[in-house]
Amino acid sequence: MAPSGKSLADTDDKIFVGAGEQPAWLTLALANRHGLVTGATGTGKTVSLQVMAEGFARAGVPVFASDIKGDLSGISQTGEAKDFILKRATELGLTYQPDQFSTVFWDVFGEQGHPVRATVTEMGPLLLARMLDLNDVQEGVLNVAFRVADENGLALIDMKDLRALLDAIIPDVKKGADADADPLAPIRKAAQSFGNVTRATVGTIQRQLLVLENQGGTKFFGEPALTLTDFMKTDRDGRGMINILVADRLLESPRLYATFLLWMLSELFEELPEVGDVAKPKLVFFFDEAHLLFNDAPKALMDKIEQVVRLIRSKGVGVYFVTQNPLDVPDRVLGQLGNRVQHALRAFTPRDQKAVAAAADTFRPNPKLDTAKVITELGKGEALVSFLEGNGTPAMVERVLIRPPSARIGPVTPEERKAVIAASPVKGKYDTAIDAESAYELLQKRIAGNAVTTAASSGGVLGKIGDIAATIFGTNVKRGQLSTTQVIARNVARSVSDKVVGGIAADLGKQVGGSLGSSIGRSLVRGALGGLLRR
Repeated sequence: MAPSGKSLADTDDKIFVGAGEQPAWLTLALANRHGLVTGATGTGKTVSLQVMAEGFARAGVPVFASDIKGDLSGISQTGEAKDFILKRATELGLTYQPDQFSTVFWDVFGEQGHPVRATVTEMGPLLLARMLDLNDVQEGVLNVAFRVADENGLALIDMKDLRALLDAIIPDVKKGADADADPLAPIRKAAQSFGNVTRATVGTIQRQLLVLENQGGTKFFGEPALTLTDFMKTDRDGRGMINILVADRLLESPRLYATFLLWMLSELFEELPEVGDVAKPKLVFFFDEAHLLFNDAPKALMDKIEQVVRLIRSKGVGVYFVTQNPLDVPDRVLGQLGNRVQHALRAFTPRDQKAVAAAADTFRPNPKLDTAKVITELGKGEALVSFLEGNGTPAMVERVLIRPPSARIGPVTPEERKAVIAASPVKGKYDTAIDAESAYELLQKRIAGNAVTTAASSGGVLGKIGDIAATIFGTNVKRGQLSTTQVIARNVARSVSDKVVGGIAADLGKQVGGSLGSSIGRSLVRGALGGLLRR
């Protein structure tokens, strides 16, 4: 029962999550110190996630969450005063008030939400090697391919670009005049200058690309690529938008799922400015089935994950891992997760018993509780909770009842989903793919013997973009200033407005992407986890 005399509604600086002998408050100023939600299947993790997501949204904090089973989608619909919800509210001393939250659905496959795309260049060789399950030698060749693309102005946007580039760096057996006549000879020579690129290794990478394509990876790579600031919006009432990644089908390809979410974290880390300590997070990121992120991850990748998790809080981003077992999260990452919600664990096997002991040891002890014993006794909707308080120290662990969500518990209907998508603030921005001229087309032109006009030549596509940019921005851009034009071209294609993206960018089509080049690509789109070379 809730403590008497205590107000248990959310406040301007705290989210009420539940109560036992003491109320459990998640302090907004400490919410970017990250968190962990664990528990066996069916113990209430999704409800706890929804309660926290609703609290953040009320406080004006945007939320991103992956939805594995579809249950979280109900947050977009008004809650229902069912008996078990009213009973829980009464037990906590709450007055149940149905609510709903502004929601945007995203889907890598574009079937149950807006398409989510990234370019191959933005993904970078380190994450792409993880996605393809490459060994060190194969990853090295992939790094060579990216370097060659950068140095030859070959934009890598989609899968066919990468395939064409890999074909182009395969060493040719031709000699003498035949070799000199090969239009791709400079590219092959450049690739070999970085080391021994063999036909067999390239063939293995190509086969792994086929596996990824069969899993639906083709739809993920392309343009218009996702602008992550579209996650960081509030609605007309000042509430944070809740972004839900529809992940039921995506989870059928676990490596694609984990690498995609890791890429998003990496991009947020690279793009957002330092903000230091803030009154509330700029964005909260819930990573469900978090064990997939760490399974079989090589040391180099684990080092980068740890770096991003450790430093991204200074960008105002809170990361909450959701998984069944606390042992799923490596110790060096677990130590950075200050806000904990532990649902029931079952101790049927030696590993289960080890997990219970490990979970109990991570909490600040409460002399009134045998933490390890309570973990196995928790009922559905109960949890052991310890949030950061004061100057960032963990509170003593408490056994609490999780408050009922205000929005619907459970999935939306297909008709309700369509209505939410139709009212989305990004409707039309990502729904139509653009097949821009990039590495594939440029290499085909070389093979066909058609020289590509240089970017700085008069009257070309850059001149066209410059004229359009001048009309849009009221600025005259000199055609010789390539880097400025590239930046404007990217803005035209990705962030001016829905009409610009749907109109001008689509009209330019292949010309825009081929003209972007990659001279600014290394500094703008590949960072901590998408780096050009493993650091």
